[in-house]
Amino acid sequence: MIHLNTAGAGLVPAEVRRTMAEVLDREAAAGCYETESFYDGVVNDEVYRRLARILDAPVADVALFDSATRAWCAVVPRLNLGPGDRIWVTPYEYAGNLISLFELRDRTGCTIEVVPLLPSGDLDLGWMAAHIDDDVALVSVTHIPSGCGIVNPVEEIGRLLAPHRCFYAVDACQSIGQVPVSAARIGCQLLTGAGRKFLRGPRGTAFAYVAPELRAALLPGFHDLHVAHVDSATGYRIDDRSARSLELAERSTAAVAGLNTALTLFEEGKPFDHEDVFGALRAAVTGAPGVEIIAPGTKQSGILTFRHADVGAATVMARLAEQRINVWKIVGHHTPIYMADQGVDTAVRVSTHYYNTPEEMDVFGRALREALGAGA
Repeated sequence: MIHLNTAGAGLVPAEVRRTMAEVLDREAAAGCYETESFYDGVVNDEVYRRLARILDAPVADVALFDSATRAWCAVVPRLNLGPGDRIWVTPYEYAGNLISLFELRDRTGCTIEVVPLLPSGDLDLGWMAAHIDDDVALVSVTHIPSGCGIVNPVEEIGRLLAPHRCFYAVDACQSIGQVPVSAARIGCQLLTGAGRKFLRGPRGTAFAYVAPELRAALLPGFHDLHVAHVDSATGYRIDDRSARSLELAERSTAAVAGLNTALTLFEEGKPFDHEDVFGALRAAVTGAPGVEIIAPGTKQSGILTFRHADVGAATVMARLAEQRINVWKIVGHHTPIYMADQGVDTAVRVSTHYYNTPEEMDVFGRALREALGAGA
């Protein structure tokens, strides 16, 4: 099998699978709560410290969730905004994030504005510098979108926003594990990501960096016994004010332990050494007849999206699957602002990682030409 869908979910390493199996076997033999206690040092300490190192963030500012969208929704809907506040998003914003922003707008009366693009597809940083003001309360930037491979300049944007009042949120779902990510260098107050993609962790794992100043500005939210203690018949206290105060208690010990193993492998490996593979992938796609590449911007990642005028994305995906090559059909409404402007309803997304090889890209290129040559 040639796996070119890491942007959906990476191939889980054997070591991660073994860790998860060991946890499940212990749960069956000894009990779930007892197993969680056995792995306490891993799931309540070690995994947080590893994430903090990878994100270049203080460990007290790191929280675990079951999805990146859940992490986002644990923070953004609790912003204390009003009718005079503006939110900036980019055309590359993920639809799941937009839904929560639309609900926040409808509830608070704030407004949402879209940062314009330059003709190249890059974000117009000049426009941002000229229009930033203290009524901009939140700026949301997707580092690498799920629908195309542009790498947005999140560190440069962070420097631009630093003198101003706004909170800065970065969706690093597709970037963490694929390109270097440092919350400290970015200068954001919120960074969300998923364990299952380029970190090669299990599904059902995700995380967020949430800065203390952002946590302090949030409206009160629900806390369960994970961090709260009912100390009377009429009240409770919160025992933990770190980012873990955003978590809930229930989670999978196997998944969190598996994520910790994936993070261990990530720290020990060389995950960013795949530029030659991405070059070979791009050559394979551009060499196919009748292909239109959807690749805005001047800096690209290991994600490439394309479409064909005569052969639909679902057909391409199915034909490549027959050759044991995994690609994915993306839908435009998942990146609705940019894709609508481009008239994209569906397209084929291919994504490489360090476990792919240039030789695999040659095989993929031949299979793609065959898939497109067969017609609609």
